[in-house]
Amino acid sequence: MIAAVLVALAVVVAVVLDRRRPDAPTQARWAVPTQLDRGDFARPEAPWLVAVFTSATCDSCAGVVAKAVPLDGGEVVVQEVEIGADPALHRRYGIDAVPCLVVADAEGVVRASFVGPPTATDLWATLADLRRDDAARAGD
Repeated sequence: MIAAVLVALAVVVAVVLDRRRPDAPTQARWAVPTQLDRGDFARPEAPWLVAVFTSATCDSCAGVVAKAVPLDGGEVVVQEVEIGADPALHRRYGIDAVPCLVVADAEGVVRASFVGPPTATDLWATLADLRRDDAARAGD
């Protein structure tokens, strides 16, 4: 009986303490473009663009580029946009954190994005899913 009362008391104390805990601080949100002008990038006629916004001082950026480069081919163009080499594109699209990777379709609509380094599996699967969905829509 005493044990049951102690357990009930412990549960009440835990609930009260949990309710007193303040909310988590606001997390930073980074700007990601929703539309790109395909004319700003290589091979605008390619159905898909994977643009990787980077900085030479970013430790993880090279790894993101390395994960994206194997996607480059006939239907997909992969382009690194390093801030030192092309600061105008970073400003134009409001890139304020790198690495920032965006996947855009033929019209330049950003269909997926990653701020920070994605896994190769996530990146490749995302592009495969987008391409499959577009092919299915085209077949309708």
